Amino acid sequence: MDRAAIRTQLQTLVAPHVPRNARRYKYRVFDGQPQESALGFRVDPQPFEGKVIATTDEAIVVQTGRTEFAVVDRSLATEVPAAGTKVLVKPYARRRFDGERADTPEVRTEYGSDGTPYTVKSMILGSAPAKLPIPEPKCPELRDLIEQLEKLPAPDGFRAITHMLVDAGAKDFAWVDPKPGDIIKTPPAISFTVDTAKFKGRVAVIYDRGADVYVVELHDGEERIDNVYFDTLGATLASLIDDGTWRLIQVEVLTPGRRQTRH
Repeated sequence: MDRAAIRTQLQTLVAPHVPRNARRYKYRVFDGQPQESALGFRVDPQPFEGKVIATTDEAIVVQTGRTEFAVVDRSLATEVPAAGTKVLVKPYARRRFDGERADTPEVRTEYGSDGTPYTVKSMILGSAPAKLPIPEPKCPELRDLIEQLEKLPAPDGFRAITHMLVDAGAKDFAWVDPKPGDIIKTPPAISFTVDTAKFKGRVAVIYDRGADVYVVELHDGEERIDNVYFDTLGATLASLIDDGTWRLIQVEVLTPGRRQTRH
């Protein structure tokens, strides 16, 4: 979507829907590009409701408040409702393996000096981790692999590799956590199943101690990619399993309606 072109058209599109006594209006653009907070942190937008006031070849314009509007990239929208339709819009948000948003505060139980339990919620600004459902390993190389999957970026630069795995429907995790003397015979590995338009089946990431690289296998070795360095792990997995459907912006019709009139 051409943001500059939309900016030029927007004043004409929203003018009939802005109150006469309003001097300005606000708008947000949802076109698959990462959003940033006022502090410069990457953030995951919340779902929002509103009324469609206009559509163009590139955009859907939704009024979300008295003088607030959202511009949704038409090519990413799952539905293009007619003007006057009330909609619920769900832009992409990174998620954890339990299905919760990745920016959901961490909840833990702590205990006071008298043993009384209390709940603590905490989060780090700009942080939206997707931790693998794997217990703390003993093998240092497996620990490194887990950390790399959780922290290294996917090719889009917004998600971590584990967010990409969540979006690919990764589940049924298994891992090999060998003793130091068995690292050649039974190399550290993490495997899981995914279900995407690119690939459906089991994926394994295996550490090759001899070459200090990773091997990625699909199914049971039916396809094998050797010599995968840690800094190309995200790109390698993306080329195999990421079908891009995570970028879609979910648009749900709540109630049909007539075109909104001038205030």
